[in-house]
Amino acid sequence: MNFKNDRGAAAPVPSTAEESLHHASDYGTVTKRSEFSSGVRAQLPMLLAVFPFGLLFGAVARDAGLSPLAALATSSVIFAGSAQFVAVSLYRDLSPAVVMVLTIFIVNLRHSLYSASLAQDLRHLRAHWKWLLAYLLTDEAYAVVITHYNATARQPQFHAHRHWYFFGTAITLWCSWQISTALGILVGGQIPPGLLLDFVVPLTFIALLIPALADRAGVAAALVAGAVAAAGAGWPYKLGLFAAALAGIAAGVLLENLRAREVHSNAEGAAHD
Repeated sequence: MNFKNDRGAAAPVPSTAEESLHHASDYGTVTKRSEFSSGVRAQLPMLLAVFPFGLLFGAVARDAGLSPLAALATSSVIFAGSAQFVAVSLYRDLSPAVVMVLTIFIVNLRHSLYSASLAQDLRHLRAHWKWLLAYLLTDEAYAVVITHYNATARQPQFHAHRHWYFFGTAITLWCSWQISTALGILVGGQIPPGLLLDFVVPLTFIALLIPALADRAGVAAALVAGAVAAAGAGWPYKLGLFAAALAGIAAGVLLENLRAREVHSNAEGAAHD
C-alpha cells in the first residue's frame, strides 16, 4: 500500500513491515546493537517477497547471456531490482552502454526522493556512513526505515543510533538479494534459453506496476509510458524504452503537481470561509 510520511514523501509500505516494527525501548536502553537487531527483524517479513525476485533475476541474467560472475556483480554493484531487470534486457538486445546507463539512472530517480526525506535524520553522520547507507537504500529498506523513524520521531533515545536501524534493515535485504541471485544463477542454467526474458520478465514488470496504480498520477504515468513505449517499439537501441521512462515520469510529476495545487487551493478556500 502507499503511504505518505510527515515529510511529504510517498513510499510503498507493506502491512507486514508495520506489524514487525520493533521498539527497543520496550525492552530497555536503546543501543547500537538493539537498533541493528530491530532493523533486521523488521525486514524479515519483506524477504518473503524479495527472495523470489532475486531468484528470478539470477535466472534472467543467465538467460540474457551474462556470465555467473557478471550476474553476481550486477546485483552487488547496481543493487536495484527493477533497474537490474531493465539492464539485462537492454544487454541482451545489444543496446549501447550510454542508453543502459541513462535508463538505469531514470529508473532509480525515485531514490533521490527517498534520500531527501531521510536527510534530516542522518545529517549528523560522517561521510562513510552516508555513502554506505546511500548504496544500501532500496524501496523495501526505505519503507521499513521511514516507518520506524516516524514512529520514534519524538523519542530522543532513538536518535543517536537510528542509522544502525537503517543498516540492520538494509544489510539484511542486501544479503538476501545476493544469495537469491546466486541461487537463481544456478537454476537459470536448467531453463530453456529465451523463455525468461520473453515471457517471465514482462509478467514481473506487470506485477511491479500494479501497486503503483494507486492514484491518478500513477495511472497517468503508466498509460503515457505504455503508449510511448508502444510507439517507439521499433526505434533503434531501445530508445523507445528510454523515451517512455521520461514521458511517464513527466506525466506523473505533472499530475502530482496539479493535485498539490488543487489541495492547496481548497485549503485556502476553506480558510477564507
